[in-house]
Amino acid sequence: MSRIATTLSALKAQGRKALIPYITAGDPHPTLTVDLMHALVAGGADVIELGVPFSDPMADGPVIQRAAERALVHKVRMVDVLALVQAFRATNTRTPVVLMGYANPIERLGLPSFARQAKAAGVDGVLVVDYPPEEAAPFSQAMKAEGLDPIFLLAPTSSDERIRQVAQLASGYVYYVSLRGVTGAGHLDVAAVAEVFPRLRAHLSLPIGVGFGIRDAASAQAVAQVADAVVIGSALVQLVERAGPDNAALELREFLAGIRKALDGQET
Repeated sequence: MSRIATTLSALKAQGRKALIPYITAGDPHPTLTVDLMHALVAGGADVIELGVPFSDPMADGPVIQRAAERALVHKVRMVDVLALVQAFRATNTRTPVVLMGYANPIERLGLPSFARQAKAAGVDGVLVVDYPPEEAAPFSQAMKAEGLDPIFLLAPTSSDERIRQVAQLASGYVYYVSLRGVTGAGHLDVAAVAEVFPRLRAHLSLPIGVGFGIRDAASAQAVAQVADAVVIGSALVQLVERAGPDNAALELREFLAGIRKALDGQET
């Protein structure tokens, strides 16, 4: 069983929901990323999604686009992201790490080589925004061959056929995009999310995390009523941008701790 599956299974047994925060590797500076990852764990993260900076992040809104631009100023490449994960693993061998990004940096390395390097660095799962499931069998096979979880996106527009394809290819968890548009956009409609979940559950046995539009404890708690995991990204990246290098770790930890308390049914 993978580290992701073990973590999510343990949470389910406890009747708890997973908290999956996202930050961009190298933002605001590569020397701070490992500290920010540890701050997320201290705040209650169960799984960390680490964004791989890319010059044309088509699914990301302006907040995460700016984060990628800041990281790219420091020339953060895939090899550097893997080195950051390896540095994190020096003192944390428990918290799963998922790389989230785009196909180009992976294709440049080649799927088998990337999978080997990611596994060696301590990566647990990989989510590639622009690998549609119809074309992603080689990606899924390469990841699973190294014991990595290939994670896929589903959206309000996903057909039953696409959900079935994802069910065949994915492991770890499935990331359901709660709204149409890019990260950080739109208003979260929890009722609409709840309405689609029976259709998702009919085809998926994997845990389902919900992201996009979750910005505070109240929205996280509402989503957790239907989802297995809550994914929060733009709000955290915006916090890093606002706090600056000196305060980002402390503010991340404190903000995430409030989300964690809400998910566990405690007063915030």
